[in-house]
Amino acid sequence: MSTPDDTSPHVAASHVAASHVAASHVAAARRALALVDLTNLDDAPTPEQIDRLCERAVGPHGSTAAVCVWPRFVRQASARLAGSGVVVATVVNFPSGDATVAATVTETTQALADGADEIDLVLPYRAFLAGDTAAAEAMVSAVRAAVVAPARLKVILETGGYPDQDTVRRATRLAIEQGADFVKTSTGKTSTSASLDAVRTMLTEIRESGWPVGIKPSGGIRTLADASAYLALADEIMGEHWAGPDTFRFGASGLLDALEAAIDGDAAASSDSSY
Repeated sequence: MSTPDDTSPHVAASHVAASHVAASHVAAARRALALVDLTNLDDAPTPEQIDRLCERAVGPHGSTAAVCVWPRFVRQASARLAGSGVVVATVVNFPSGDATVAATVTETTQALADGADEIDLVLPYRAFLAGDTAAAEAMVSAVRAAVVAPARLKVILETGGYPDQDTVRRATRLAIEQGADFVKTSTGKTSTSASLDAVRTMLTEIRESGWPVGIKPSGGIRTLADASAYLALADEIMGEHWAGPDTFRFGASGLLDALEAAIDGDAAASSDSSY
């Protein structure tokens, strides 16, 4: 009995199918890569590591949306990325959410003076969960007043510590009403970070608010499959053309590795399957 060779219809069809799959993976990886806030919020990063982070943000497969660093590295990152199109984000009231409003506003003002384009503010979520909504509102409102456009304010809710999705919904609504440009799931410093359930709740609240607010899933997003699941959710709730750098970010440190590997690997697979 003869066996199929590379010219048989079945083999040709399998090559075409493999090529389509590879192209789909590459497109998904490229889409996600442009939405990454490439992050180093390690406990003790070095200036050399921040330089490397900035170098990686402008890579062979395109640039990430931003880098996110501790406030003390904002000036360095801003200088390294000048003219690249990659913006610099930093964190305030981070990670505990327990600093005073005055201290957080001072931290924010200094970060902006150093060149930060985006401020990722931790909501006083422990106060909020204890019923002190006024404290949470006061913090977001005060930092919002300090973050003047075109700078952006992202509010980190720390949703992994919330008891239910109604609490996530209420925190999202609070952040939107106090002027957040983005709502962000997590600091990445707790045992539970981003989840599809929380992001669904947050996206639904954004849609229902009618305000032009973006979302940033953050923490634990490490693979192309992870990223694709969150983007599929955004496409479902907000529409297929909604998620772009102005409305959707991934807060991640390791995701870029996975996306670049997917682009390189699938491109190579596609090339190998040609005939």
